[in-house]
Amino acid sequence: MTGNNISDEQRVVTLMNHDAIINVHSIIPVSRINGPGKRMVVFFQGCRNKCAGCFNPETHPFIRIAEHTPETIFTNFFRPGIEGLTVSGGDPFYQRRGLLRLLKSAKEDYGLSTVVYTGFTYERLAASAYCRVIFRYTDVLIDGKFEEARREPTMLARGSTNQRLHFLSNRYREEDFIMNGKVELIVGSDGTITQTGFSKVA
Repeated sequence: MTGNNISDEQRVVTLMNHDAIINVHSIIPVSRINGPGKRMVVFFQGCRNKCAGCFNPETHPFIRIAEHTPETIFTNFFRPGIEGLTVSGGDPFYQRRGLLRLLKSAKEDYGLSTVVYTGFTYERLAASAYCRVIFRYTDVLIDGKFEEARREPTMLARGSTNQRLHFLSNRYREEDFIMNGKVELIVGSDGTITQTGFSKVA
């Protein structure tokens, strides 16, 4: 390969170290229900799918909530002993540059496993060179819009049965995504309660 004859994926790699700002809805430093083991969960802000019955409708509007770089996320929210990073939303693929930088840092700087939830299908994302580079830093991609009529009846870590688990590395298997519950309540130091998971409690 010579001169300017470089692939789209190589062009993405050359952009990888550029600054990336992520519009974040919220961050859970330690969760036990959003994938295998103890995980940091980052919820991106912004989603156009607006699925009926979505667990996180407050993440849909494309409004500025809290801007972070991947570096500030890990500096402020990383807790020793976690197994991995889960990214959800909203939909992380509306902020691809930030998503790529966040996953790359999780892998290379912290040795974390990575799980990403998206309403886009794997096939649609795979058509993009940028997304194919993101896949290099993703252990498991869980794809598909949430469909309320097809709500997941088991403890598998997905919202509805149409959503698929794509294992992009050999880190995990499907049985690793059988959770101990459908919902998790986290009490913050200020007494606020955060609800996360794949169901709602009254």
